[in-house]
Amino acid sequence: MCAATRYPEAVPLRSLKARVIVKALVKFFSTFGLPRRIQSDQGSNFMSKIFAQVMSELNVKHHTSSAYHPESQGALERFHQTLKSMLRKYCTETNRNWDEGLPLLLFAVRETLQESLGFSPAELVFGHTVRGPLRLLREKFLSNKSSLCENILDYVSSFRERLHHACDLARDSLSTAQSKMKINFDKKSVARTFTPGDRVLVLLPLAGSGLQAKFCGPYVVDRKLSETDYVIHTPDRKKKTRVCHINMLKTYVDREKSVPPPIVAPVATVSVAQPPYDPKDDGLDDRRSSFSCVRLRNSEILSNLDAHLAHLSDSARSDISM
Repeated sequence: MCAATRYPEAVPLRSLKARVIVKALVKFFSTFGLPRRIQSDQGSNFMSKIFAQVMSELNVKHHTSSAYHPESQGALERFHQTLKSMLRKYCTETNRNWDEGLPLLLFAVRETLQESLGFSPAELVFGHTVRGPLRLLREKFLSNKSSLCENILDYVSSFRERLHHACDLARDSLSTAQSKMKINFDKKSVARTFTPGDRVLVLLPLAGSGLQAKFCGPYVVDRKLSETDYVIHTPDRKKKTRVCHINMLKTYVDREKSVPPPIVAPVATVSVAQPPYDPKDDGLDDRRSSFSCVRLRNSEILSNLDAHLAHLSDSARSDISM
């Protein structure tokens, strides 16, 4: 996909080896010309020696996006999602292979107006509105016939003028759209930075599962490439170093250092002098006096028991006396 015009291209391939991809790219370059710069992910086919050699011979600078960070190629990844949805629907409704409908679907995407640019990709590449299905229907309804009497020189001049004007408008529209997207993204973003030597955790996919990922490490930051990209040492991985986006990095905090030691506050001892224990404080003397009075009163009753038991019968008095 062209980053400036959003013009997409898709080629069905039986293999994703470097040699096959290079042949497809050369065929594309022969139609649209050699680019100054090309960007891809860090797939093994794009990182191979043969791919690097061909790009060097064609004087094309090769840039790679951050590993496992599709936002680095947001427009292309969004196109992949749209194209997959269109292919799925095409195959379901027509019962045909996806490669048969790919040219038609690409044609539809190329003539569709891009909201961020204000023009369709085909208009920005070819300088005129593509005669697609919608324009064909319009011609049938309105019976418009294009005039062939225009001078060739005037046509070429107006063509270049329209193309330059369209590119300027597309550039302004894209800048406005990117500014809006940046404002929405910055609402929840937090500025972070790392320095070489920092220990970090890296978000990497799990082995055997491309849909699951976890933070691995700790790894060491080797150097800083830009405000968002860093080179990370990953000695336990197949790639010993890799370029990672800052959104995939998290500061590593050692558990032993993160838990502060318990703080023991000094204890102040206070000695309190107490008077010796006095039973009177608990009222024991009063109870003892009451108990002693009871004993005295019982002794008096026992000494004159017959007088106190005179109201009882003889048998009852004898039982108590025993």
